[in-house]
Amino acid sequence: MKLTTRVFGEVEIEESKIITFPNGIIGFPDMTRFTLMHDEDQGSNTIKWLQSIDEPNFAMPVMDPLVVCPDYKPVVDKAEVEYIGNLSEEEMLVLVTVTVPHDLKLMTVNLKGPFIINTKDMKASQTIIDNDEYPVKFPIYDILQKNKEAKG
Repeated sequence: MKLTTRVFGEVEIEESKIITFPNGIIGFPDMTRFTLMHDEDQGSNTIKWLQSIDEPNFAMPVMDPLVVCPDYKPVVDKAEVEYIGNLSEEEMLVLVTVTVPHDLKLMTVNLKGPFIINTKDMKASQTIIDNDEYPVKFPIYDILQKNKEAKG
């Protein structure tokens, strides 16, 4: 399937790489089909893009929360994710949205609304974590800088 995107231009998407969000994502219930993309120059260990198949101009930056919050272990209500299949740790991918303002030092991730992806069945859900331990705007700029320096 060919898709013309805002971030990556024209790309070829394999059917097997399409992630279905049966209930859409928060704020966009009609967008149910996405794929994960990343900038080849940056590698896949940093920010990825959750690219909408339904609306090619819509792509959301996401990342693995463990990169910036190593002890991230949200408690997810099983009823909220049971429709995406049985989740084992090996087949589960957790991502959080990244907000990248003009001033990069104000970059944050949303630890309160993670995406839970069943990589075996390619189904996903966005859920809200019901505790105050994880904020909607968790600052990450300094953490990313330290990580970069540590890799040196």
